[in-house]
Amino acid sequence: MAVLVAPALAGGLLLSSCGGNSTTTETTTTTGATADSAGTAAKPDSAGMASTPGEVKPTMAKPAWGPNIKPEMQAVIEQLMSFKNKPLPELTAAQARKQPSAADAAMKQMRVSGIPAPPLNCDTVTKALMPGVHARIYTPKGGAGPFPVIVYYHGGGWVIATNDTYAASAQALCEQVGAVVVSVEYRKGPEHKFPTAHDDAFAAYQYVLKNAASMKGDPNKVAVVGESAGGNLACNVSIMARDKKVALPKYQVLVYPIAGSDTNTPSYQANTETLPLNKGGMEWFFKNYQRTPADLKDPRINLVAANLKGLEPTTIIGADYDPLKSEGKTLADKLTAAGVKTNYKLYDGTTHEFFGMAAVVPEAKDAQGAAVSDLKGALK
Repeated sequence: MAVLVAPALAGGLLLSSCGGNSTTTETTTTTGATADSAGTAAKPDSAGMASTPGEVKPTMAKPAWGPNIKPEMQAVIEQLMSFKNKPLPELTAAQARKQPSAADAAMKQMRVSGIPAPPLNCDTVTKALMPGVHARIYTPKGGAGPFPVIVYYHGGGWVIATNDTYAASAQALCEQVGAVVVSVEYRKGPEHKFPTAHDDAFAAYQYVLKNAASMKGDPNKVAVVGESAGGNLACNVSIMARDKKVALPKYQVLVYPIAGSDTNTPSYQANTETLPLNKGGMEWFFKNYQRTPADLKDPRINLVAANLKGLEPTTIIGADYDPLKSEGKTLADKLTAAGVKTNYKLYDGTTHEFFGMAAVVPEAKDAQGAAVSDLKGALK
């Protein structure tokens, strides 16, 4: 969803350094979209602030759909419910883009909990890469480089959200990896149908390879990272690079990626009411991005049916209460079967969109740390 705050503020409010106790509940190391929210407003204490500064705790009973949701994650979901957003299927794309996002909810929880914004240690600039496509470039403060480069693709079902919405993730990657992060603003449906976002993503990657040096980046140390629809785009960039004989990324991190188009998987069936993403929301995204239903069978959308051989090592991060959970694990298994070194991590008690919430959700802090560790190992 479209965020309603300045980009630097969004990154600063949600960013938190990696580290702390591990909260991963399923980790498998092998070799080989965003928001639909409605509900009742959450009710903080009478002062509207946490009773203990820095404390993040829910104020309501656990949702029926999330009996094992982590308390900090639940607190953010309660803030999302307080916005009283309409479900995506009731909205046009233009209307949906104006609703507050899960990132807004996390920032509201920071205010309620009295959590200060950490300092921003990356410089940012917006640059046009080509007609219709621009990027926000994050560069570590201090040092002349060249730095490793991460090409980052935000989520939003190829329909909603912007670099602003996902600024916290890009900022965290820049600061913790010590890399230039090129966060790509690709065109979206329904104004720009499939495969526009996919083509924009690959064109942006090629631009970065050719112009990394002008960004203080090393063109020989480039990785791709994406969340949700952006995870799908990142994996597609790798596949297209392989097929078009372009230099492959050194690593890819796919955070709860859209990896299939079957909306009857076990996780789709189990997550019809979840927030911020559920089955109805995903079907709405598909409807807005596809030209015809046949597009959903295209391996660029249905990654679990794609040829995955010869891709670079991969980390996949999954969320628990997420319709995309099943296909993320299937993609990890298929990458492994194709001979790709794959690290799969599922974070129990979390929801879609948790990755950028490290300032308030411990599991996000841990997930960022895992992604950073893998990226550093590949880009050293």
